[in-house]
Amino acid sequence: MNYLKRVAVLIGASVLAVTNISAQDHKATVMQYIDDNANLYGEVAQQIWDWAEVGYLETQSSNLLQQQLANAGFEITTGVAGIPTAFVATWSAGTGGPTVGILAEYDALPGITQDRNPLRDAIDHKAAGHACGHHLFGTGSVAAAIATKMWMQETGQIGEIRLYGTPAEEGGAGKVYMVRDGLFDDVDVVLHWHPSDANSADARSSLANKSAKFRFTGLSAHAAGAPHRGRSALDGVEAMNHMVNLMREHVPMETRIHYVITSGGSAPNVVPDFSEVYYYVRHPEPVQVNEIFERVVQTAQGAALGTDTEVDYEVIHGIYNVLPNISLQEAMHSNLSRVGGINYSAEERQFAETLRSALPVNAPPVEDAANIRPMVVNERGGGGSTDVADVSWAVATGGMRAATWVPGTSSHSWQAVAAGGTSIGNKGMIVAAKTLAMTAVDLITNESLVDSAKNEHQDRPPLNWEYEPLLGDRPPPLDYRLPAGPSN
Repeated sequence: MNYLKRVAVLIGASVLAVTNISAQDHKATVMQYIDDNANLYGEVAQQIWDWAEVGYLETQSSNLLQQQLANAGFEITTGVAGIPTAFVATWSAGTGGPTVGILAEYDALPGITQDRNPLRDAIDHKAAGHACGHHLFGTGSVAAAIATKMWMQETGQIGEIRLYGTPAEEGGAGKVYMVRDGLFDDVDVVLHWHPSDANSADARSSLANKSAKFRFTGLSAHAAGAPHRGRSALDGVEAMNHMVNLMREHVPMETRIHYVITSGGSAPNVVPDFSEVYYYVRHPEPVQVNEIFERVVQTAQGAALGTDTEVDYEVIHGIYNVLPNISLQEAMHSNLSRVGGINYSAEERQFAETLRSALPVNAPPVEDAANIRPMVVNERGGGGSTDVADVSWAVATGGMRAATWVPGTSSHSWQAVAAGGTSIGNKGMIVAAKTLAMTAVDLITNESLVDSAKNEHQDRPPLNWEYEPLLGDRPPPLDYRLPAGPSN
C-alpha cells in the first residue's frame, strides 16, 4: 500500500473510532483523538520535512495536508488568493455558532540543510531545510482542526472550523494576500502556533517588516582589457550597501535592516552587468517601516547615480506587527498548562544532550522542555516578524509556542532542522495540536470568550484605521525563491 493510501485508511479508521467515544469531558475527547493519531501525524510531518519545499513551491506539502483534511470530511478550496499552494478547508454544522480559523504553514528555508543528527551533518543534495519547523506547524494545525471537527460531529456542536493553508511565511507574506482578498472577513477568531525551544503562550507583538529586491543594471566589459568601457552593477550594490550601513546610526534604535547579495556576477574578469541585493527593513511600527524603507530606496538611487548604473526594485513582501489578544492568550495559556510540556525518552535525551554541546554555554537544561513558561504581556514588537500579524489586524488572533527543539536552540539554525526531524519535534507538535484543539473547544462552547476576544480586538487599532497592506497591490511573488537574474 503506498503512503497516501495508507494515510487515508488510517484517517478513515480514526473517524469511526472517535464516534464511539463517550465525551464526558470535551477536552479529553480532542486530546484522546490526537494521542490516538500521534504516529500518523508524525509521519505526515516528517514527510514534509523530507520534501523541504520553499515558499510558493510547496506543492507536495500542501497536497498532503489537503488530503488529510479531505479524508476527514472537510471541504477544500484550493488556489485561493491567486496562490497555487494556498487553500481553505472548511467543516461546519448547523446554522449559527462561531467560526474558528486555524492557520497552517509548511514552507522551508533555502540555504540551510541538516540530517536527523545531533552533530553538524548537512545534506549536500538538498537546497532547503525546515529550520523554522513549519512542517510541524502545518501538520499540528491540521491535527487540531480534525480533532475539533470530530468532537463537534460527535457532540452535535454548532459552528464552523476552518483550516487555512498559508504558504510562503518566510519572506513571501502568503497570509497578507489572503487577508487582502477578504478570506478572513467572516471568521470570529483565529488560532495559530509556532515551533520553538520552549512552551509558552505569551501576549506578544512582533516587528513589522518590508522587503524588496534591488536590481542594478550596468555594462559588461573585459575587467582588464577594457575596464573603462564597463559599468559595474556590483559596484552599485556595494555602494548601496555601504550607504545603508552608514544610515544605521541615524534610524530609531528598534530598527533592524539586513540584506543578502543574491547575484553579484559570475567571473572576476567580466564587469557584471547585473547584480541584485535583497533587503529586509523592520521596526515595531508599520509607519516607521515605510519611512525607513523609502530612505533605503534613496540609497539605491544614489548608488546608481554614483556608479553610472540603473536600478529598479520589486517589493517582495510587507507585513504588520502582531496585535496581541490577551483574552485568547489567557485561554491558550490555561490549556497549554493542562497539556504540559515534553518529557524526553532516554534516546531523545541523549540526542538532546549531544546537540546541546553545539549551543551557547548558557543554554537552558534539556529538562526545560517539560516546563510551561509563565504568560508574558509585551505589546511592543521585538525579534522576528510574521505574516500572522496581518491576520491579527483583521480578526482576533491568539497563538502559542511548543518545544519542538532542544532548549536553547535558535530558529533558522541547523540544530532546529535536526531536532524537528525527530520524535522530539513530533512530541512538541502534539502539545501544540492539543492546545489549539482545546482552545477551539473553549471558543465553540463559550460565547462570552468569543465576545471578549472580538471586543478586545475592535479596541486595538487606531481610530478610523483602514487596512492598507505594506506590500501594496502587487500580485503574490510566486517566483521569489527562484534564482536571481535580469528576468526575475
